[in-house]
Amino acid sequence: MNENKILILGIGNLLLQDEGIGIHTIDYLKNKTLPNHVELLDGGTGGFHLLELFQRYNQIIIIDATLDQNEPGTVRLIEPKYSTDYPKSLSAHDIGLKDLVESAMLLGNSPKVYLIVVSINNFQELGIGISEVLEQTFEAIYGYIRKIVE
Repeated sequence: MNENKILILGIGNLLLQDEGIGIHTIDYLKNKTLPNHVELLDGGTGGFHLLELFQRYNQIIIIDATLDQNEPGTVRLIEPKYSTDYPKSLSAHDIGLKDLVESAMLLGNSPKVYLIVVSINNFQELGIGISEVLEQTFEAIYGYIRKIVE
Protein backbone atom coordinates (compact mmCIF):
# COMPACT_ATOMS: atom_id res chain seq x y z
CA MET A 1 0.00 0.00 0.00
CA ASN A 2 1.30 3.43 -0.91
CA GLU A 3 0.76 5.38 2.30
CA ASN A 4 1.52 8.77 0.76
CA LYS A 5 -0.80 8.61 -2.25
CA ILE A 6 -4.45 9.66 -2.31
CA LEU A 7 -6.67 8.43 -5.13
CA ILE A 8 -9.54 10.52 -6.46
CA LEU A 9 -11.89 8.08 -8.18
CA GLY A 10 -14.69 9.37 -10.40
CA ILE A 11 -17.54 6.91 -10.94
CA GLY A 12 -20.39 7.28 -13.43
CA ASN A 13 -21.97 6.50 -16.74
CA LEU A 14 -21.10 9.12 -19.35
CA LEU A 15 -24.00 8.00 -21.54
CA LEU A 16 -26.63 8.98 -18.94
CA GLN A 17 -25.96 12.72 -18.68
CA ASP A 18 -25.73 13.79 -15.01
CA GLU A 19 -25.08 10.20 -13.92
CA GLY A 20 -21.55 10.78 -15.27
CA ILE A 21 -20.72 13.58 -12.79
CA GLY A 22 -17.87 11.59 -11.22
CA ILE A 23 -16.07 11.16 -14.52
CA HIS A 24 -16.75 14.74 -15.61
CA THR A 25 -15.25 15.88 -12.31
CA ILE A 26 -12.06 13.91 -12.99
CA ASP A 27 -11.75 15.78 -16.31
CA TYR A 28 -12.35 19.08 -14.50
CA LEU A 29 -9.70 18.29 -11.86
CA LYS A 30 -7.05 17.63 -14.51
CA ASN A 31 -6.88 21.41 -14.98
CA LYS A 32 -6.66 22.19 -11.26
CA THR A 33 -3.66 22.36 -8.98
CA LEU A 34 -3.46 19.35 -6.69
CA PRO A 35 -0.58 18.12 -4.52
CA ASN A 36 1.84 15.63 -6.11
CA HIS A 37 0.62 12.81 -3.86
CA VAL A 38 -2.89 12.94 -5.41
CA GLU A 39 -3.78 10.71 -8.37
CA LEU A 40 -6.90 10.94 -10.56
CA LEU A 41 -8.74 7.98 -12.08
CA ASP A 42 -11.85 7.55 -14.22
CA GLY A 43 -13.45 4.48 -12.63
CA GLY A 44 -16.18 4.09 -15.23
CA THR A 45 -19.30 2.49 -13.79
CA GLY A 46 -17.41 0.83 -10.94
CA GLY A 47 -17.16 -2.89 -10.29
CA PHE A 48 -14.86 -5.47 -8.80
CA HIS A 49 -12.02 -4.62 -11.20
CA LEU A 50 -11.45 -1.61 -8.90
CA LEU A 51 -10.89 -3.81 -5.83
CA GLU A 52 -7.11 -3.76 -6.19
CA LEU A 53 -7.21 0.04 -5.79
CA PHE A 54 -8.53 -0.48 -2.27
CA GLN A 55 -5.36 -2.44 -1.58
CA ARG A 56 -3.00 0.19 -3.00
CA TYR A 57 -4.15 3.40 -1.30
CA ASN A 58 -4.64 4.52 2.29
CA GLN A 59 -7.15 7.15 1.23
CA ILE A 60 -9.65 7.15 -1.63
CA ILE A 61 -11.99 10.00 -2.53
CA ILE A 62 -14.93 8.71 -4.58
CA ILE A 63 -17.09 11.13 -6.56
CA ASP A 64 -20.46 9.87 -7.71
CA ALA A 65 -24.08 10.78 -8.43
CA THR A 66 -26.84 9.92 -5.99
CA LEU A 67 -30.59 9.60 -6.30
CA ASP A 68 -32.04 11.12 -3.15
CA GLN A 69 -34.57 13.67 -1.93
CA ASN A 70 -32.19 16.62 -2.28
CA GLU A 71 -32.34 19.21 -5.03
CA PRO A 72 -30.28 18.27 -8.10
CA GLY A 73 -26.83 19.79 -7.68
CA THR A 74 -26.67 19.28 -3.90
CA VAL A 75 -23.11 18.24 -3.01
CA ARG A 76 -22.41 16.31 0.20
CA LEU A 77 -19.31 14.78 1.77
CA ILE A 78 -19.82 11.44 3.52
CA GLU A 79 -17.14 9.52 5.40
CA PRO A 80 -18.53 5.96 5.33
CA LYS A 81 -16.95 3.26 7.46
CA TYR A 82 -19.22 0.42 6.30
CA SER A 83 -21.22 -0.19 3.15
CA THR A 84 -24.38 0.54 5.15
CA ASP A 85 -23.10 4.10 5.67
CA TYR A 86 -23.48 4.82 1.95
CA PRO A 87 -26.66 6.65 0.88
CA LYS A 88 -29.53 4.23 0.35
CA SER A 89 -30.33 5.61 -3.10
CA LEU A 90 -27.06 5.72 -4.95
CA SER A 91 -27.46 5.47 -8.70
CA ALA A 92 -27.83 2.00 -10.22
CA HIS A 93 -24.18 1.04 -10.68
CA ASP A 94 -23.40 1.83 -7.05
CA ILE A 95 -24.78 -1.48 -5.84
CA GLY A 96 -21.43 -2.72 -7.14
CA LEU A 97 -19.66 0.07 -5.25
CA LYS A 98 -21.17 -1.09 -1.94
CA ASP A 99 -20.15 -4.66 -2.74
CA LEU A 100 -16.67 -3.41 -3.57
CA VAL A 101 -16.32 -1.72 -0.18
CA GLU A 102 -17.55 -4.84 1.62
CA SER A 103 -15.08 -6.99 -0.30
CA ALA A 104 -12.19 -4.68 0.57
CA MET A 105 -13.22 -4.91 4.23
CA LEU A 106 -13.25 -8.72 4.05
CA LEU A 107 -9.72 -8.65 2.67
CA GLY A 108 -8.75 -6.73 5.79
CA ASN A 109 -7.22 -3.77 4.07
CA SER A 110 -9.70 -0.93 3.91
CA PRO A 111 -8.53 2.57 3.05
CA LYS A 112 -10.10 5.69 4.51
CA VAL A 113 -12.92 6.46 2.07
CA TYR A 114 -14.41 9.87 1.45
CA LEU A 115 -17.54 9.84 -0.69
CA ILE A 116 -18.55 13.06 -2.42
CA VAL A 117 -22.08 12.63 -3.74
CA VAL A 118 -23.96 14.93 -6.08
CA SER A 119 -27.76 14.71 -6.17
CA ILE A 120 -29.28 14.18 -9.61
CA ASN A 121 -32.79 13.83 -11.01
CA ASN A 122 -34.29 10.36 -10.71
CA PHE A 123 -34.69 10.10 -14.46
CA GLN A 124 -31.70 10.52 -16.77
CA GLU A 125 -32.05 10.52 -20.53
CA LEU A 126 -29.41 9.08 -22.81
CA GLY A 127 -26.88 11.69 -23.77
CA ILE A 128 -23.32 12.83 -23.24
CA GLY A 129 -22.67 15.90 -21.14
CA ILE A 130 -24.13 17.22 -17.91
CA SER A 131 -26.76 19.79 -17.05
CA GLU A 132 -25.92 23.40 -16.22
CA VAL A 133 -27.00 22.74 -12.63
CA LEU A 134 -24.36 20.03 -12.24
CA GLU A 135 -21.69 22.07 -14.03
CA GLN A 136 -22.10 24.52 -11.14
CA THR A 137 -21.05 21.81 -8.64
CA PHE A 138 -17.42 21.46 -9.75
CA GLU A 139 -16.11 24.24 -7.48
CA ALA A 140 -17.93 22.82 -4.42
CA ILE A 141 -16.50 19.36 -5.15
CA TYR A 142 -13.03 20.84 -5.62
CA GLY A 143 -13.43 22.66 -2.28
CA TYR A 144 -14.13 19.40 -0.46
CA ILE A 145 -11.17 17.75 -2.18
CA ARG A 146 -8.78 20.57 -1.23
CA LYS A 147 -9.81 20.23 2.42
CA ILE A 148 -9.17 16.47 2.36
CA VAL A 149 -5.81 16.46 0.54
CA GLU A 150 -4.15 19.44 2.21
